[in-house]
Amino acid sequence: MFQVQVSARALSPFVELVGVERVEAVARAAAVARAAIGPHTVWNVNSTAAGGGVAEIIRSLLRYARGVGVEVRWLVIEGPPEFFAITKRLHNALHDNAGDGSVLGAREAALYERVLAQNFAEIERLLRPGDAIICHDPQTAGLVPHLRRLGERVVWRCHIGHEGPGAEADAGWAFLRKYLEEVPIAVFTRSAYVPSWFPCAHAVTIPPNIDPFSVKNQWMPEPSTRAVLGTAGLVERGGACCSVYVREDGATEEVTRRAEVIRVGGPPAWSTPLVVQISRWDRMKDHAGLLAGFARLIEQGQDLGSELVLAGPAQRGVADDPEGPEVLREVTRAWGELPDGVRRRVHLAELPMADADENAAIVNALQRHAAVVVQKSLREGFGLTVTEAMWKRRPIVASAVGGIQDQIRDGVEGLLVHDPTDPAETASALGRILASPALADTLAGAAHERVRERYLSLTALERWGALVQLLYT
Repeated sequence: MFQVQVSARALSPFVELVGVERVEAVARAAAVARAAIGPHTVWNVNSTAAGGGVAEIIRSLLRYARGVGVEVRWLVIEGPPEFFAITKRLHNALHDNAGDGSVLGAREAALYERVLAQNFAEIERLLRPGDAIICHDPQTAGLVPHLRRLGERVVWRCHIGHEGPGAEADAGWAFLRKYLEEVPIAVFTRSAYVPSWFPCAHAVTIPPNIDPFSVKNQWMPEPSTRAVLGTAGLVERGGACCSVYVREDGATEEVTRRAEVIRVGGPPAWSTPLVVQISRWDRMKDHAGLLAGFARLIEQGQDLGSELVLAGPAQRGVADDPEGPEVLREVTRAWGELPDGVRRRVHLAELPMADADENAAIVNALQRHAAVVVQKSLREGFGLTVTEAMWKRRPIVASAVGGIQDQIRDGVEGLLVHDPTDPAETASALGRILASPALADTLAGAAHERVRERYLSLTALERWGALVQLLYT
């Protein structure tokens, strides 16, 4: 187990986005919550410090909580590969997906509990009576009974889920149920994700958020975008600008590392329209389905010379996702089976993870340069990459699954694919946006406004402040 350091950040930059009255109201609410919490610490516990949306959400909330004077800290649990194989299986199950199909039985529960008991022994030394602990996702659910026995204030936050019953979802919840039955409060992304056995009075809904001032979402002018992507090897190099970005600590830095890209030939020209999906290498992101949809787009002559970039983290950089390398190999095989004319226009990119801020800058640049951002998931608790692209005023094609249905109204903030398994529907949606700059601009403008109203970290801070305050009343 280790602790992640997060620096404080003031709320004042939000004034330009939402107005001074809104920011002052959040600051007043934060003062009330701070007084209720008193000298205690609010701890967040999860399984990775980088490489996924949960880590980004935690970092965003903690920096602004620290900025308003709340003592918050962040712990990351550790364990052997076998532990993370089990938690990945649980992650898939809660999406009603079989994943690798492995058993979730007594032996797996014993290993799961043993690893979390070891982590708890370290956590216990840091806690003081009266502290609050927010445990994130299936990886940490087994900590809840230990924390409850200490008498600590506990919240379990589930970022994933599936609408309605399903055999795999039921199996996942059956594995986790005994750890969660006595949790005072559980936070879900959508009310539809609350399991039927969980007491409704203990369930709270808070959608995920993005930080508009993080490295991944900060404004990046076009010359810097071009330089960053050129340095990373994702487009042809050109122009005299440096590949600079502003780090989380405010320092100016340059992107220096290159992505590892599987392609035929060189990178696309700057003028080439890019269709971009950025996600973990996860079967539920349906990279193979997007390859099929892009191939259909070209076959129908609707591509307008576009090229497809499937980007994800370098596989050495994500500790809690053991399936990633295998999925990337599967995607690479599917790419290799494409017709030559299609394969030459598809790029599989592993983005460098050695420096989290550098990785975020590359993602930022790639999203900002995209002609269309895609999230063609088969399951999706909530699409953070969708929110990021919406904030950057990019037109979006996404599957009508999970939380994406809350984020995007079809034809208003983006185009939804109602049957993600149909390559023709994906191709049609991509073709409509590529063929109509006016439609692209209209969707992108509405998307930006929806994020400003609903999905910024300021709103999430307000909701979490009210929730934590309840723990102390």
